Amino acid sequence: MSSPRERRILKELADIEADRDKSGVYAQPVSEQNVLHLKGTITGPPDTPYAGGRYIVDIVIPGNYPFKSPIMKFETKVWHPNVSSQTGAICLDTLGTGWSPVQTVKTALLSLRMLLEFPNPKDPQDAEVAKMMMSRPEDFAQKAHEWAVVHASAPPNPSLDKSRYRRDCSPEKAAIDESRYQGYNRDLVERFASMGFEVETVVDAFNYVGIDRNNGQDYELEEAYIGDITARLFNEH
Repeated sequence: MSSPRERRILKELADIEADRDKSGVYAQPVSEQNVLHLKGTITGPPDTPYAGGRYIVDIVIPGNYPFKSPIMKFETKVWHPNVSSQTGAICLDTLGTGWSPVQTVKTALLSLRMLLEFPNPKDPQDAEVAKMMMSRPEDFAQKAHEWAVVHASAPPNPSLDKSRYRRDCSPEKAAIDESRYQGYNRDLVERFASMGFEVETVVDAFNYVGIDRNNGQDYELEEAYIGDITARLFNEH
């Protein structure tokens, strides 16, 4: 007889299967005998250096799931500030302190896909990549694409638009960032933005849920609020 944890994973996998053509993510058990060890697949998002690549993610379901996040790491090598270029380890709040039991393997994979779309060099897993993205953003985009072609079978794109990363890392953009937080503490917002969501999307979710601005000071949100915010973010994406 299967355990409640195994039954939940089987239900989640059925949901992933039903939505695989639209979501850009997929997962399946490594073997029929063990549904708690999965291989996930992420398609590189369009209009990024990773576009068209196929990224494999190793997923282990811990004993206290869903109260703890799945244990994930990239098997496919990726040049990204939030993923170790050596081990595939991932820096993402969703897979740590930002995890909520309302989330699933599918939402975790979607978070990784959005992380490919919106790298966060200010909270790096790989300092070398983060430094390149901040100081030489166009070189970062070029190398990320080269790795996508070599390691993830992405189609070569000679006309890759690298200006986005130059804009994202410019001093002018940093100077106007503060207004985007609408009075919320930057670190509070960034804990959710690091999941791959844009700051404006997170702030909209805060407003929708009714999160207290706390005079712009950081504080720990109650778990119920974290779940409501996360659910809103994924439903709106």
